[in-house]
Amino acid sequence: MHDYYPVTIPSTLFMNIISFDHVSKTYSRGESAIEDINLAIAENEFLTIVGQSGAGKSTLLKLIIAEERPTTGKVVVDKIDVGKMKPQHLPVLRRKIGMIFQDFKLIASKTVFENISFAMEVAGKSTADINRDVPQILKLIGLTAKARHFPSELSGGEKQRVAIGRALAHKPNILMADEPTGNLDPLNTWDVINLLVKINEIGTTVILATHDREIINTLSKRMVRLDKGRIVQDEKEGKFII
Repeated sequence: MHDYYPVTIPSTLFMNIISFDHVSKTYSRGESAIEDINLAIAENEFLTIVGQSGAGKSTLLKLIIAEERPTTGKVVVDKIDVGKMKPQHLPVLRRKIGMIFQDFKLIASKTVFENISFAMEVAGKSTADINRDVPQILKLIGLTAKARHFPSELSGGEKQRVAIGRALAHKPNILMADEPTGNLDPLNTWDVINLLVKINEIGTTVILATHDREIINTLSKRMVRLDKGRIVQDEKEGKFII
């Protein structure tokens, strides 16, 4: 856990925060979502996961948060063997991970401030914690001036930044974004991507699932490409080449 200000993390301290060891996921009708995945994601890494619809991107993310369990193999998140977790222990895992979706999932009847503070209330945070942390988050996402606005009063990009702020509410070690710019225009897309880069730079591991070639090629971050459930490309400074 960290506060919302820049920190420098020595490279010698980097370790794998997520690992997949020969992981496959097969559904009841014999449909294979991913096959024999071996993948290590370092602490404080920015990883893009790419592939066409049905390639296995969402399944990979669901395995990390234990929304799905592996059929074979092992998924380890921050030293926790996810596949062996009992349901009552899942909140411990999920407090380590912030999740962002394409469709925002904001509460329409709550303001920007309340959407973020509600996530903290659910996690059992005190009023003092909320009043201290939410303004910091609003500053980070660039929405201090719109703290009292409702989602209906925001642009698509602003809504997604609120969703990011809500995902940061419990100070996760890992932030995962599943096609977060799919509904945004180019300008708002880059506002969101630049925010994810900033969050990564202050010490959070970021995993971005996308099929947007321009984002991938411009970022030049590590890229893992999936095709039919298998890793077919893993490059430190990935370029999406078909």
